[in-house]
Amino acid sequence: MLTITLRQLQYFDALARIGHFGRAAETCFVTQPALTVQIQELETQLGTRLIERGRRGATLTEAGQRIAERARKLLLDAEDLVQAAQATAAPLSGRLRLGIIPTVAPYLLPTLLPFLRQRYPDLDLHVRETQTAVLLDEIASAQIDVMLAALPITHPDLESLALFEDRFVLATPLHHKAEGRVVLSEDWLRREPLLLLEEGHCFRDQAIRYCALRQVSGYNTLGASSFATIMRMVANGLGMTLLPEIAVAAEARSDDIRILRLEEPEPSRVLGLLWRRESPRHADIRALADAVAGARFGMADGAPLS
Repeated sequence: MLTITLRQLQYFDALARIGHFGRAAETCFVTQPALTVQIQELETQLGTRLIERGRRGATLTEAGQRIAERARKLLLDAEDLVQAAQATAAPLSGRLRLGIIPTVAPYLLPTLLPFLRQRYPDLDLHVRETQTAVLLDEIASAQIDVMLAALPITHPDLESLALFEDRFVLATPLHHKAEGRVVLSEDWLRREPLLLLEEGHCFRDQAIRYCALRQVSGYNTLGASSFATIMRMVANGLGMTLLPEIAVAAEARSDDIRILRLEEPEPSRVLGLLWRRESPRHADIRALADAVAGARFGMADGAPLS
């Protein structure tokens, strides 16, 4: 009798995505031998080899590639079954896994989390902060339920809901001579060090597009993993940076920093929610959207704009 468990499929799915027994085991919160045993039992049940084991990791066989696609669909269907049951309860009750990008999380969560705790005491919220590309992989594989990121994002399996516009401002050292609204001309960008987040952050890409930088290496830039690091460098006179308005209150408190508006039309990004198209948790998504809007309006004002 054929007996295949969801646990076996979960372990195989993780191994198929990651390609390494040790890291797949860490993702599944089990030991590597435990994961290996489950994979071997799955291969025995199916009567075919799914994985080629080598020194550099694990590679799917031709049969493994076909089974991996079907396993992913079965796992998504199982997740939808659980969420359909949860959807019959009150909105935002039970477990919800929220992914959020690093250029939003530190600024929105301090207001959003207390709001959710007070308004939805039965909510079991799990927050995952990482870059957009990683979140897209995780939401597609049902590792998270919903993500908050910069739109637009086009994905055939995802739906999105725009929440609010987040304008960009220019942060400079206090004694910078600029007045009024700033025009970031090419000549100015060549004279002034422009400090950027490291590669992988969508805000870096948005800043590069706004400044029309075709070859970033031709300018004096620095890759950093957080606005906190960049703003310390700005405060010490080492350059300037573009900053999302949502981050101004937290990152521009120093008396050594000046915040300037950019020429109209001001550059901005649209922040919104994304979720799997087949998810039955539409009431939760709407309630979360309302909560984010409430948290956004409750955020403290930032540094004064020049």
